[in-house]
Amino acid sequence: MTLRKSLTSILFIGLLICGAGSMQKALAQATTEPAQTEKRSDEINLDTQLYLLLASNQDVGDTKLPPALEPVMKQLRTSLPFKNYRLAATLINRVSNGGNLSLKWVGGPLLAGGVVSASTPTFNEFRVARVKLTVDTEGQQVVRMDGFSFGARVPIQTSSTVASNAPAAPVFNYEPTGLNTDISMREGEPVVVGTLNLGPSGDAIILVMSAKRAAR
Repeated sequence: MTLRKSLTSILFIGLLICGAGSMQKALAQATTEPAQTEKRSDEINLDTQLYLLLASNQDVGDTKLPPALEPVMKQLRTSLPFKNYRLAATLINRVSNGGNLSLKWVGGPLLAGGVVSASTPTFNEFRVARVKLTVDTEGQQVVRMDGFSFGARVPIQTSSTVASNAPAAPVFNYEPTGLNTDISMREGEPVVVGTLNLGPSGDAIILVMSAKRAAR
């Protein structure tokens, strides 16, 4: 009887040791898995596309727009009464998940027609404080952009100078325009961020943004 009790005690202790080992392993996995998940999230890159559309009531004609903007163009033609739209610039950039983005560039004239020419460029700046892939309240994957900021210095003719035996020369002042906001969008679906008026011409810059996970 004593031998049987001893064997039973040994077996019971062995089971306790195995159970404790399994519990420690489970706890270790629970501790490391969030870190591994976070690491994978940090390694995600996002491709962003910023489209600058110029809307005008002048007879300059439409230009061919990227197929990705067709849903946006249907919305714009319904809500904004402009005669034509053209693509002024497309900016494609890659940013890490949770990272920031900052660009400055000199672009061509945004105003259509008139005396604005290549000698009167536009100075532009685009910033995003934080780009983050997250999930909305409906469980959909969305890209959130905190601190979205776009600014441009646009040449506006204010007067003309007249010299003897020479044609009148236009005088330009550079006027700032821009917007700041926080936005979110579904992956790969372009959204209208905002509209900026461009002086007395009645033209407008329309900002369209899109973002999606980059292919490895």
